[in-house]
Amino acid sequence: MDLLNTLVEKGLRRELPTREEALAVLATSDDELLDVVAAAGKVRRKWFGRRVKLNYLVNLKSGLCPEDCSYCSQRLGSKAEILKYTWLKPDEASQAAAAGVAGGAKRVCLVASGRGPTDRDVERVGRTIEAIKEQNEGVEVCACLGLLSDGQAERLKDAGADAYNHNLNTSEATYAGITKTHTYADRVDTVQKAHAAGLSACSGLIAGMGETDEDLVDVVYALRELDSDSVPVNFLIPFEGTPLAKEWNLTPQRCLRILAMVRFVCPDVEVRIAGGREVHLRSMQPLALNIANSIFLGDYLTSEGQAGQADLDMIADAGFEVEGAGTTTLPKHRADALAAAGGGCGSTASAGCGSGDAAEGAGCGSHAEAGGGCGPCGGHAAPAPAEAPTAEAAANTARTDLVAVRRRGAGTDLAPNA
Repeated sequence: MDLLNTLVEKGLRRELPTREEALAVLATSDDELLDVVAAAGKVRRKWFGRRVKLNYLVNLKSGLCPEDCSYCSQRLGSKAEILKYTWLKPDEASQAAAAGVAGGAKRVCLVASGRGPTDRDVERVGRTIEAIKEQNEGVEVCACLGLLSDGQAERLKDAGADAYNHNLNTSEATYAGITKTHTYADRVDTVQKAHAAGLSACSGLIAGMGETDEDLVDVVYALRELDSDSVPVNFLIPFEGTPLAKEWNLTPQRCLRILAMVRFVCPDVEVRIAGGREVHLRSMQPLALNIANSIFLGDYLTSEGQAGQADLDMIADAGFEVEGAGTTTLPKHRADALAAAGGGCGSTASAGCGSGDAAEGAGCGSHAEAGGGCGPCGGHAAPAPAEAPTAEAAANTARTDLVAVRRRGAGTDLAPNA
């Protein structure tokens, strides 16, 4: 189809599609879906080959956030039964990080709930970064601590941070309907602070919160304008105890179209499938690797992901390879630009950085993972219908059998899932 041929040509040239072209990707039919994935895959392979970067989340401080983000399990007033604990000690965080590195993760994403760090918090995280890098040679570290004050990004970089994550989440037009305790402009400001400090900027979105196609295109265009090195794409997990508990709006096909649109608009950046992939992509996860070049390994911040070994098997079975520590993630032109700006992330083969996370995609304050307030948290199953659902209804039924609140890993006595 002419649209896809045009988008591939533009992606190979790093040329921005028109808004109409981006919207047209989201409007394609299921009959055209494999063509859309194949076209996005050509752009992905041009800039990232068949490599998949693995990232690992460590939740430094969980729950009790004063912000009111509607999608977040850690939000003010949340009744989600997630783990709640204060700051992990540097050695505890380093041990948690080691599990992810042992599983093949190149990047560790350090996340803490809250509006933003105090200067004392920045010092604490700095010591944690030093401990992780001392015990895990060559690992990249991305911090996600919420809104940054002047000078804090520079202090994190001096402590050894390679990247900072803070997601825009949704369009500026709809942001006030999702969060009222801070603004869209506050988030943009933090991403710009990270850039100015020479950190690799990571910023992404959450899909499935009731937004329109226009909202999705708006936020992805804003992310391109911010020149984020990494764009985590999160899929909302609605769960009991938050205002978005009933928002089950996504199908696997819809998720693939969203990922493809992001790849066409941001052809040469790390596109990461973040929170909600197991719940919403389900058996389509391997197909999504043809579009995205990065995932989280194992569990998320407040919810459990599929087993780390299952992730590794999925990558191999789909014909992809885990990106090694000696490989630079970003294409040369982006890695060189980052190095010139003073960032070491992704600038050299040994650094291998350039993805940017949370949540993380990681991260609280940025809420790297959809629906979990920095991590998708388990919703509760809806009552089963008395009669077999129609195909359309089945596609939109909450798969809460795939959702579980995290009870292992950081902040617990149980081994992590990595």
